[in-house]
Formats: sequence, structure tokens, C-alpha cells
Amino acid sequence: MESGTTGRQRTPLDRGRVADTALRLLNETGLDGLTLRAIARELDVKAPALYWHFKDKQALLDEMATEMYRRMVAGTALDPADTWRERLLRMNRGLRAALLGYRDGARVFSGSRFTGAVHAEQMEQTLGLLTAAGFTLAQAVAATNTTYLFTLGFVTEEQGVEPRPGERREGYDLAERASAMAGYPLTAAAGPEIFADYDRRFAEGLALIVDGVAARYGVGRPDRGPVSGSGTAPPAVAG
Repeated sequence: MESGTTGRQRTPLDRGRVADTALRLLNETGLDGLTLRAIARELDVKAPALYWHFKDKQALLDEMATEMYRRMVAGTALDPADTWRERLLRMNRGLRAALLGYRDGARVFSGSRFTGAVHAEQMEQTLGLLTAAGFTLAQAVAATNTTYLFTLGFVTEEQGVEPRPGERREGYDLAERASAMAGYPLTAAAGPEIFADYDRRFAEGLALIVDGVAARYGVGRPDRGPVSGSGTAPPAVAG
């Protein structure tokens, strides 16, 4: 399949080009407005041409999420000297930054599956780092998966309020919220801790989870005892 206007050399249409175009359009339309028809129009082809490469929109979202991950890995260098704490913090900061680079980035990423083994090298390194530090494999998976899910959920909520940095959705004015909640003073005062200062709150929440991992499994604490192998951590999830 090819694309391009008649009268000039056409650029071959492939999965990468479709996904790249979809990611560019995502910032303009948001996920709800991102249709195969709109992508085809941008590529100057008929919509059925896209079905040679993606059977449906979810298949395209899978490729978009994979491309987002490729770009994140390229922009987030992992230090071999990292402690397990530093690695979890670094990876999740990088993930949040990558998701915030796209309108509805967290929604695209959520529930999607990678279309290849692009994540395997980094995952192998991270699980190796954690198991070398004293975690069982199940505990290492629980630690990485829990921090990942926190980041994904946090950014989903963040982008629900601020679809793009500096752009705030109607209905999230803090002063209006405080006035509406005047009869509930603690709830009213909690507004800025829920709907503002996302950088600080993300850092604090991620630190809470990482500290909780250390406390739960007894790894990285001065009074650490033997690491339990009781199997209380959930099983490893498929990458």
C-alpha cells in the first residue's frame, strides 16, 4: 500500500508511519476524536488502506503505545549503578514524562499490549537488579508492577484535569470547588492536594510506594531481616 497525492512519488505506507501519524494527531484531537478515517485523511489514503496494517483501532493503539515506549526508552538512560530504589524512581519518572508528552497518553497506554519485545531488555535489567538486591522474582514483579500502575493511574487522573500542560478542563477551578464544599471544611481544603501541584504529588506518591515496598519485603532497611518467600506477592504479569 502507498500514500501520497497523484502526480508525485508516493511514500510507502507501513505500520510505523501510520502509528507516527496517529500520535501526531492525538495531540490535536484527543483519543476520542482519533478515528481511522481522520488518520487516513492525514495520510492521503482511503480508510480501508489502514486495515492492511491494523485490523481495528485497538491494534493501532497497541502499536502507538509500543512506539511511545520506544521513544521513552530512547530518552531515558538507565544507570547500571542504580540502586533498586533509584531504578524504580527513574523508570517511573521517565514513564510519566513520556505519557505527558501526548494528549490522553495514559489512556492510550492503559490496556494496550506491546507489539514486540521492545520492553524485554529493560524489564530483564530491572528484575535482575531487584533480585540481586534480595527480592524474590515475585516480589520484584510486584514492586515494578505496583509503581507502574501508580504512575499510569496518576497520569490518567492528571490528564483528566489537564489534558495538556497548562490546559485545565472546565469544572476544576479550585476556588469554585472550595465554595461548593464550604460545608465540608476538610474536603474543601483538600482540593489543592488532589487537583494541583502534580509534580510534587507524583514524587511524594511514588516515594510512598517505594518506601512501602522496602517495608513490606524488608529490603533496603537498616533492620532488614531475611526476605520472605511466602508468595504473598502477586504472580508476574505478562509483558
